[in-house]
Amino acid sequence: MSEFAIRLHIEPLEEGGYLATSPDVQGLVVEGRTRIECVEFAQDVARKIAETCIEQGDPLPEIFRSPGLEVLEFTIPVQIAS
Repeated sequence: MSEFAIRLHIEPLEEGGYLATSPDVQGLVVEGRTRIECVEFAQDVARKIAETCIEQGDPLPEIFRSPGLEVLEFTIPVQIAS
């Protein structure tokens, strides 16, 4: 099993919640109530997109064809009850 890092763009929605897309994985679009939920959903959708490409014999998105990165830097959301 390999691990990859993909970029996510997360923006707030007017009606509440967030929308996440990825410039690395075409077709990845998810909505969540929080940014954390968007990240979790995006992980699942990215995995499903890769699995579907493999099952159907389609080429994987480029990000999944290159070796995984050794050093990663992330900005992550952290929820704190107030």
